Amino acid sequence: MYRFIAKRVGISVVILFLASVLMFVLTINSGDPLADLRESSSKNRENLMAQRAAIMHLNDPWYVRYWDWLRGIGGCFRGSCDFGVNRSGQSVNTLLGNALGSTIRLVLLATILAIILGIFFGVMTAVRQYSGTDYTITFLAFVFYSLPSFVFAVLLKEYGAIRFNNWLSDPTISLLTSIIVAVLFAAFTQGMFAGDSKRRLLTFGVTFALVLGIMQYISVTRWFNNPTSGYIIEVIVGVAGAVLFTSLFTGLANRRALLSTLGTAAVMIGVAVAVQSQLWDPTWAFMFMLLAVGIAVAIVIGLVFGGYAKRSVVWACIWTAVSVLVGIAIDFMARYWPEYVSLVGGRPISTIGSETPNFAGSQYFWYSVLDNATHLFLPTISLTLMSVAAYTRYTRSSMLEVLEQDYVRTARSKGLPERMVITRHAFRNAMIPITTIVAFDFAGLIGGAVITENVFGWKGMGQLFAVGLRQIDPGPVMAFFAVTATAAVVMNMLADIAYAYIDPRIRR
Repeated sequence: MYRFIAKRVGISVVILFLASVLMFVLTINSGDPLADLRESSSKNRENLMAQRAAIMHLNDPWYVRYWDWLRGIGGCFRGSCDFGVNRSGQSVNTLLGNALGSTIRLVLLATILAIILGIFFGVMTAVRQYSGTDYTITFLAFVFYSLPSFVFAVLLKEYGAIRFNNWLSDPTISLLTSIIVAVLFAAFTQGMFAGDSKRRLLTFGVTFALVLGIMQYISVTRWFNNPTSGYIIEVIVGVAGAVLFTSLFTGLANRRALLSTLGTAAVMIGVAVAVQSQLWDPTWAFMFMLLAVGIAVAIVIGLVFGGYAKRSVVWACIWTAVSVLVGIAIDFMARYWPEYVSLVGGRPISTIGSETPNFAGSQYFWYSVLDNATHLFLPTISLTLMSVAAYTRYTRSSMLEVLEQDYVRTARSKGLPERMVITRHAFRNAMIPITTIVAFDFAGLIGGAVITENVFGWKGMGQLFAVGLRQIDPGPVMAFFAVTATAAVVMNMLADIAYAYIDPRIRR
């Protein structure tokens, strides 16, 4: 394995070098970097042109300019990268740091959500091929996959921000709207569960009544203006997480596992109550410490009460603890929501930018989190729904191929539960081709979601590249190339290593 990795690294370095030469040459020959100054009527035009030519070293041969850039990034091996300056004399290191941080904030959550949801729905459609679930999810996947990103982003700005902010002035929901939403949600939910007509009808009725009741409760109480609820959110998220992760890792038939996850959720809620005073204005260090405590509690409970499936129970308990921590964060953001809305002038969902300019509450933890969350909300939805469609189709195709293999039929013939056949035998092998897609998707998204960044006014990697290319400025363009190309090589190598972990046969 080490010899293989060393060989891949050597080949990758050669590829990166040749590609960087090509990128540099194409960039500096794509136009005239002094074009805007040549058309200027300023009296000191010649002086400005001379200054820019000196900053960009335009009088040097291309190979000298490239060698200067190569020596600068060579310092990365010594911990002192130097990407040079752009045509205005600004440090590209600073521009790259700001752009990379903005892009990672924008795309990381969207990518993780897309992977989780896409794989989940892909498995669901494969297991229930040609069912109502399959047709519904496949239809939605094709809709989101084919919808142009700029159209979808503009629609989100109109209905998810502008009209939603207008609605917050009087957050009531008509009975007709509640009924329509409840019918659509109930129809989708019953399609997700296999079973006879009686079971589907029961699922439809319960879901319809529940959604209708919740929407009318939100309307009557004007919940969006004051969404505080004590620790109800933690309890709901904890119980839901316990049931979900128990069913995924061990199956609900394992009562010891279910009691262990419920116990983990109860302990985490107790910890939240005990440290409530610190939770009103915590720090990130405190939140990570709380996460570490939750993981430690989950491991202890899983090992002590897990029974014969301790490893699976431990993982179920850990994810239950994480879900409760998410519930805690949602609860305290809800408590600060009314004040935050007033601080931003009654229009909390932002349509542009990554943060509120001169935000008065930035020194407080939950206000800062809310500000970041409301700016991330729409672009995250846009990127997630477009990416989840592709992951759903890839996963469905891979799972269908694996489910036809002999070893899956053998596992079923031995009488193994269907959940174990899917999770232990089919799913792991189906993930091998998906691993490549996930690796390259991460690498590609580091380059920035150019269209989404442009629509929502985010100054990320995509904008850095676009501006550099438009200004015939090789500094920002080459910085973009160095990060994205290296990410592609590294993620490709990690995908190969992940193959060996997923399928032990590959190690040999």
